[in-house]
Amino acid sequence: MRPKFGILFFVISVLVAATSVTAQTFFTGTEYGVMFGGSQYFGDLNTNYGFQTVHPAVGVFTRYHINPYISVKGVVNYTQVSYSDAYNTDPFEKERNLSFASNIVELAVQAEFNFFRFSTGEDGSRFTPYLTGGIGAFYYNPYTYYNGQKYFLRPLGTEGQNAGYDGRHYSSFSACFPIGAGVKYWLKPGLNLGFEIADRLTLTDYIDDVSTTYVGADKFPTDPRYQNIAAILQDRSRQTDPSQQPLGRVGKQRGDNSSYDQYLMFQVTVSFQLKTYKCPGYIHRDIPRLR
Repeated sequence: MRPKFGILFFVISVLVAATSVTAQTFFTGTEYGVMFGGSQYFGDLNTNYGFQTVHPAVGVFTRYHINPYISVKGVVNYTQVSYSDAYNTDPFEKERNLSFASNIVELAVQAEFNFFRFSTGEDGSRFTPYLTGGIGAFYYNPYTYYNGQKYFLRPLGTEGQNAGYDGRHYSSFSACFPIGAGVKYWLKPGLNLGFEIADRLTLTDYIDDVSTTYVGADKFPTDPRYQNIAAILQDRSRQTDPSQQPLGRVGKQRGDNSSYDQYLMFQVTVSFQLKTYKCPGYIHRDIPRLR
């Protein structure tokens, strides 16, 4: 799904609101924590939002509590995404027979809005669900395997990028927009536990190296002395049934460029919080302490 202007406005509003209320807070606080859980890719190879290829997702974060209802969080995540047409039931997708995997390294800033007051150490403010939204960037580099050999797909130009289709070039970096929800709970003063699930809307349709149309095998000339791996990997349909006509005819749809790729993360968070108390209404001195 392409991020719409409404989503971008929401993300910007979240970040602006989170930074506009500092003058009214009576305490601030900083957490340092780790995240662990799983991730799932959705895109041209996984159009039915299947969860057949969940991979571990780990990360670290620091969260700054502006007040008991609003926080800003910086995160660094690592995961892997993958999928294969072998999981699909659609006849075209099964015949297409494409597959990929990619490592993902993500940096993002997220704002969090608590439904209830949350303050570690306060008995009446122990738990809250929250909404989160933000903006980030991530690195990806799709690859696949053929005859046991690993091949990175972007340099091969499987959709004609190296054969004059310049508009189909893509970078290994893209923006992402985490949108999701979570819960927080403090186990003891200064020790917090949470769970978050957030979809990453992106600005690329090439996490899986699939987006537009086939350009035809003739765009990948093969030297008779060796196999042209780009020609083989751009259309793998005959590997499932060599007797069939190749699927990859010129102009035939290979992917669906009407929507961007996504990946979802669901993670448990464990963190330690340092709090700094402030007394509003007069000049004061902040006193940092571990609660």
